Amino acid sequence: MSHMGKTTEVKVWDLPIRVFHWSLAILVGVLWVSGKWGKLDIHMLLGVWVLALLLFRLAWGVVGSPTARFSQFVRGPGAIRDYLAAARAGTARSIGHNPLGALSVLALLGLLLAQSASGLFTTDDIVTDGPLVHAVTSKTAALLSSVHRMGSKLLLGLIAVHLAAVVFYKWVKKDDLVRAMITGTKLVPQGVQGIRFANSWLAVVLFAVAAGLVWGGLKML
Repeated sequence: MSHMGKTTEVKVWDLPIRVFHWSLAILVGVLWVSGKWGKLDIHMLLGVWVLALLLFRLAWGVVGSPTARFSQFVRGPGAIRDYLAAARAGTARSIGHNPLGALSVLALLGLLLAQSASGLFTTDDIVTDGPLVHAVTSKTAALLSSVHRMGSKLLLGLIAVHLAAVVFYKWVKKDDLVRAMITGTKLVPQGVQGIRFANSWLAVVLFAVAAGLVWGGLKML
């Protein structure tokens, strides 16, 4: 951000969002490796934890810190056009997700939810079945297994786009998104205010509820 003049460091990402982000990144990486290596018992176990994380993120997107809330960054086409115009003029100012980046966030969360949900019904037709395969017909299980495999390829593409955007912001726009997601703070032009974080204990409670719903629901079914 060398073109911005004087800058100041402000709070951007709360601890729950940062823990969610890096936990999800690690789990998705291990899921990909375990799937490739045929370690489907590990793959399915971790997939359930990803589902719990995603349910937590949906809840935190409603009651969490301002930059975590979907209402703060999910906008319509008009807002996206305005942001692109401001970006071209060098006047775009945002401390969290911008309206364009929100599309990537929604796409990744949506696809990961679809992958986690479909994974519950997948089978390799040999040894390993998802925890809810018994609840559907063999034809439905085969269909969802195919959807899950195709979704994994699409997910890799979205992750590649996400990483490319991170590199672009780092080297072209001089905006270190990785550092911000590690430290929770970001350099912004003077005059741009940071945010007040929500209570992290609320996030702990919400994740416990999400995990309880997922694991309890699977045991009941």
